[in-house]
Amino acid sequence: MEIKKLFNLKGKTALVTGGSQGIGKAISLALAEYGANLVINYRSNKDLAEQTKKEIIDKGAKCWLVECDLSQVDSAKIISRFLDKNGLSPDILVLNASVQYRKAWDEVTSEEFEAQININFRAALFLIQELFPNMKKNKWGRIVTLGSVQQSRPHPEMIVYAASKMAQLSMVKNLAAQIGKYGVTINNLAPGVFPTIRNEEVLQNEKYKAIVEGKIPLGFIGDPVDCAATTLLLCSDAGRYITGQDIFVDGGMGLNF
Repeated sequence: MEIKKLFNLKGKTALVTGGSQGIGKAISLALAEYGANLVINYRSNKDLAEQTKKEIIDKGAKCWLVECDLSQVDSAKIISRFLDKNGLSPDILVLNASVQYRKAWDEVTSEEFEAQININFRAALFLIQELFPNMKKNKWGRIVTLGSVQQSRPHPEMIVYAASKMAQLSMVKNLAAQIGKYGVTINNLAPGVFPTIRNEEVLQNEKYKAIVEGKIPLGFIGDPVDCAATTLLLCSDAGRYITGQDIFVDGGMGLNF
């Protein structure tokens, strides 16, 4: 078989959390470009979500939008009910949504702790619970979680964020050993620094940006499409023999953070 055919996602449906902006949007557009239909979860900005939907449709794919705050305890059930109502059974799950509060460890509030754990870890586990049965039935499924370079080199002001991403990574490795026999792969993608809305303000500081770039062996800050391309591999048959892996897309930043 030709290699390029292994990337074909025609007939597949992907659910991408936080898929309306930043890295999530880039991933959504990449999957649509290669034939997948998309279900985009977004928290509150409907205008951004509608714009992303339009761009996906322009690529010839179908797209559904589901508004849901993943910090809610029942968020996975809310999304599952939406899928059932619309007759959708995603073959691909990309757990991209996350929240990050930069605080010294002794200044973190219980609300900030719960939000980061609920969105970055809890929602991921329970969404997998909801979608896995269909993947198992079809003997085909792809799950990708979005981690962070903070997993291995945690910033002093990101103690809870880093811990939540490590918990997610542990879940990925644990599940990979259990669900592989059903034709389902699960991997973690760990981005470095990207020009997303989260980092937009700090990267406008040229001095800070230069310091960050100095910690990256490749010497430059990445683009969301770098994560999208790797995710495409993991979500297609081209990545069928990759599971349980923690893949850094960080320009080498994790090597000498």
